[in-house]
Amino acid sequence: MGSAPVAAARVVLLPPPHRPVHTATLAPKLRQPPKKSRQLQQDRSDVIRQPGKRVTPKRTFHSTPPSGPAAAYDHQVATGLISNDDHQRSIVSILQRMHDQLERYQPPPIGPLPPPVKPSAWTRLMRSRLFADMADELHQANTAVIPLPPPPPNLPKGLYLYGSVGCGKSFLMDLFYANLPQKYKQPGGPGNTTSFGSKRVHFHQFMMDVHKKGHKIKMEGGVAQDWIVIAAREIADETRVLCFDEFQVTDIADAMILRRLMEALHAHGVVCVMTSNRAPDDLYKNGIQREQFIPCIELIKSSFTVHCLDSDIDYRKRPRELSRVYFHPMTRAHEAEFDKLFEAACASVDPGDTVVRDRELAVWGRPVRIPLSTSHVAQFTFHDLCGAPHSAADYLEITKTFGTIFLRGVPQLGLDTKDQARRFILFIDAAYEARTKLFVLSDPPIASVFSDERRPTGEITPHMRAMMDDLGLSAETVGSSSIFTGDEEVFAFARAVSRITEMSSKQWAQMSSVKEDHGEGLTADQVHEDGHKVATA
Repeated sequence: MGSAPVAAARVVLLPPPHRPVHTATLAPKLRQPPKKSRQLQQDRSDVIRQPGKRVTPKRTFHSTPPSGPAAAYDHQVATGLISNDDHQRSIVSILQRMHDQLERYQPPPIGPLPPPVKPSAWTRLMRSRLFADMADELHQANTAVIPLPPPPPNLPKGLYLYGSVGCGKSFLMDLFYANLPQKYKQPGGPGNTTSFGSKRVHFHQFMMDVHKKGHKIKMEGGVAQDWIVIAAREIADETRVLCFDEFQVTDIADAMILRRLMEALHAHGVVCVMTSNRAPDDLYKNGIQREQFIPCIELIKSSFTVHCLDSDIDYRKRPRELSRVYFHPMTRAHEAEFDKLFEAACASVDPGDTVVRDRELAVWGRPVRIPLSTSHVAQFTFHDLCGAPHSAADYLEITKTFGTIFLRGVPQLGLDTKDQARRFILFIDAAYEARTKLFVLSDPPIASVFSDERRPTGEITPHMRAMMDDLGLSAETVGSSSIFTGDEEVFAFARAVSRITEMSSKQWAQMSSVKEDHGEGLTADQVHEDGHKVATA
């Protein structure tokens, strides 16, 4: 439309009398179009202008930003939190495919349990002979078997990651778990069709929970029922994605429970991710009546993507800035420093939270004594923690309750202290899983804790040689150890040493928290600072 051009005359606009005059107000102003929203301005930039034709918007396609473990891994590499590892990336791509399948997967509703079917007299007779040397509950639990439905046809395959210590198994599983689709991050429940729940749990803790469920089921309905299937149904009601860390089978009771439990979870559409030090074919190797566990191994091999994560890199052994948390030998100077750190840790969390002697924790209805503790910090002697007959459940409860633990008097462990060594390994596993800040006062250095120097050097097995290469240990340290009487103990020893080493790093101290629900964590450096610059030896 032809309109006359605006004359370039200077127009002075005077403000109303009640407003102060600003220099900017006196500047020449031309008529401005009304302001558009940012979104509208962006839309205007997307138009196609053609002479003589109507202005038509350009069609654009916006994709949602990438999500899942692959994007999370890329972000951590880009920000320098981790180093790029092509071998790990191959696993991340598998995890990403699982993530995408879970996004599309709609878990089926879990129907009522069918009536149990009584086994034949011949089956009962064979079971009674098979389990004659075991607790009654194992064969009585299956006297009335509940039929299992077929697994959902669109059930995504699980993932079984195995490899040596320090290869990144737990890191990758945590990456997957932290980036699950949203519908698995919300709690599940019976009849819920929009959120399905997920759980990441250490295998020790998971089996404890299963045993608790079994005890409750048997108390409510009697022992002569298929309690394992009932427990599996309860688990599937709560969560459809299960992540197990440190999957292992060491005794006949767990082996028999796991066989039936894995079948039931699979039938109810639960997707599992597991990490283990063992390949599936090596699980429960040389165990009593292992042939009864073979079907569980075959189920893992057929229903899981099995991948070995071994590489030449042990991420726990990579150079890290050490934090002052492991003290040896037990000199007076180190003991004095250790005591000052304990006092500083107690005062730093809550100055009004006084140290209590012989506090008691209730674990499965029995007391566990804590020699010295506040609400968040505890101190034990090695004898108190590992000399007494504590179980994995005790250590899980201790590390759950106390975010910072001081352990003093760790000796060199050998043939005459084998039980203490096993308990110490259980404690280290629990502390590692709970991200506990651990301060240790020890007589030997880390790598020599499990060495018995009184015993002459023995034969170096291939497993010992592999562990020596992984951890940089000498033939004297490994060959003289009386701990190495089985392959499981080799793995447990290697894992414990690797984890203690990682827990001694500054990165671990900064990553750990006293308790997440009690505000910010206390790092080891802050403990030292609050300890009035305790001298390091």
